[in-house]
Amino acid sequence: MQAKYKITKDLETGNQLIDTQHGQLFDAVNNLLDACSQGKGRERVVSTVNFLENYVRKHFNDEESLQVRYHYPGYEGHRQFHERYKNGLSLLIRKISQEGADMRAITQLNQEIAVLISHIRLEDKRLAEFIRNSK
Repeated sequence: MQAKYKITKDLETGNQLIDTQHGQLFDAVNNLLDACSQGKGRERVVSTVNFLENYVRKHFNDEESLQVRYHYPGYEGHRQFHERYKNGLSLLIRKISQEGADMRAITQLNQEIAVLISHIRLEDKRLAEFIRNSK
């Protein structure tokens, strides 16, 4: 059984919108991993990866709107990370949708989530702190 992703203290940013959305992203990933490990069928996997891709886009857009509103000095680098991440995730999701969720795809998904966790732990926490100090 795949370990569940969850928001731990070290991943909390203190920004309610960002933390809530991170939790929802982890829920979507957990649902996808559950569907894959339980052999729930291609249809559920495809609908879950599509939700995940759309939600990542929404979340990143929301974060970028906050950065613009608060004149975040790290905006451009953060936005560039988001673009690279969305592109990589889209390629992986397209592969899973077309070929199914084999072990290699699941490993790649876990690697993508590890990158996201690192980004949350460093960059999103820095963003949330900047917003708190700007109010």
